[in-house]
Amino acid sequence: MSRSQLLDQKVFQAMRAVSAAAKKGLGDPVLAELVMIRASQLNHCAFCLDMHLRAARENGESEDRVQLLNAWEEAEGRYTERERAALALTEAVTVLTDGFVPDAVYDRAAQLFEEAELAHLVSLITVINGWNRLMVSRRVPPGGRQA
Repeated sequence: MSRSQLLDQKVFQAMRAVSAAAKKGLGDPVLAELVMIRASQLNHCAFCLDMHLRAARENGESEDRVQLLNAWEEAEGRYTERERAALALTEAVTVLTDGFVPDAVYDRAAQLFEEAELAHLVSLITVINGWNRLMVSRRVPPGGRQA
């Protein structure tokens, strides 16, 4: 499947630019991968999980933390307070069940991230959710061509 079949090239380039800017602005490649993995788990996006699990490992993430990410809340001591706040925000933004991100979740992240970092974190969460929806809706398998 070619890139043009998956996504219009201008849309693809714009989404890649948003992804790159959000990752760079967050300034923590391991945290960025954890966020993208968690959103992809929630959205059942095998393509993005495959890609970001590999990237996390390449960035030095431990196998233990990657394997426990789906149960991060119960994995006491495995994730920093900052990572836990980012993961909670990821879940709240990804699953907008009540229509809003709970104030307590947002406020906790705002305490642990500088304003610019928080803006990049929210952007990263938003763009990975977009990628997940594109890859799932187009039925792109793990290891399939990247869009």
